[in-house]
Amino acid sequence: MEVLKAANEREADGTRVMHMEVGEPGAGTPAKVLAAAARALKEDPLGYTEALGLPELRRAIAGHYRDAYGLAVPEERIAVTTGSSGGFLLTLVSAFDAGDRIGLGVPYYPAYTNMVRALNLEAVPIATTARTHFQPTPELVAQAGRLDGLLVASPANPTGSMLNDAELSALSAYCEAEGIRLISDEIYHGITYGAPAVSALAHGLNAVVLNGFSKYFCMTGWRLGWMVLPDDLLRPVERIAQNLFVSPPNISQRAAVAAFGCREELDANVAVYAENRRLLLDELPEIGIKDLAPADGAFYIFANVSHLTNDSSDWCRRLLDEAAVAITPGVDFDPERGAAYVRVSFAGSTDDVRETIRRLRDWLA
Repeated sequence: MEVLKAANEREADGTRVMHMEVGEPGAGTPAKVLAAAARALKEDPLGYTEALGLPELRRAIAGHYRDAYGLAVPEERIAVTTGSSGGFLLTLVSAFDAGDRIGLGVPYYPAYTNMVRALNLEAVPIATTARTHFQPTPELVAQAGRLDGLLVASPANPTGSMLNDAELSALSAYCEAEGIRLISDEIYHGITYGAPAVSALAHGLNAVVLNGFSKYFCMTGWRLGWMVLPDDLLRPVERIAQNLFVSPPNISQRAAVAAFGCREELDANVAVYAENRRLLLDELPEIGIKDLAPADGAFYIFANVSHLTNDSSDWCRRLLDEAAVAITPGVDFDPERGAAYVRVSFAGSTDDVRETIRRLRDWLA
């Protein structure tokens, strides 16, 4: 967000900045979702809903698991949240006590650690590498010592790496055996470039699964997410949600019911991301940036630039100042090794990706 602020200031002088810094879909909200919102504005008083969400939306999400994954998920286990961030907060407050230790695979989405620490929990970094596909393994988790929770993301931000079915099964089994609460962030499901993403729910209903409408469904500003909860957290989450949020936004919920009928439009967006990804994976090595994380899913390239700089924050500042290209330094995602990395978001247009490559090539030359 600091990079975005600096990029906006750079644009104030009339310069066209290539925005490759923020993980937000470039496509707008689907047409059917907008139409559903317009109907709700006319026909509904839009008061509070139940704390866990509109019954029709919870049913629609349950239907999504049936249709997309072949999984029978009871709608009673689904809680609609104020963004997936609201789901993280509800998970941490309901499932853990102050001082509990939460394992996080590094690199990670930085808000994870900030929320964990804000609630007086201990964030335990688990350093991953290309050898482990930038994902935690049972062996790495065991080396972290006693844990009360483990948070995994597949596809992950910033690396785009994914856990396959066998890997997720092994982590689920390890957590079950060791009494570790598994939390699976699945917000980038639907945005993959080979095998589809696997849900932790395929390996039982004991994990807390978090997802939402911001990424695949292109509804970032509507601030709507969901959780799939194990039995023991259903009532605690409901009570806490009632007190912290009252209910998720009514208009967003009514609009989101229509999102599951927008597959054709949404998959067309993923096709654009796929072309953007192909361009970057092909062209970045040609201009000297060759060490790239897998980018199996999501819409990010996590690149090693240690041969170009030992301070990616300064490197990104100079790139913005001199070439008007905004990308994110890796220090947010990996405090120990991030000075050697940058993250490039390719969620925008293909023309912008081509222009970014051209500017980057000229700047490096």
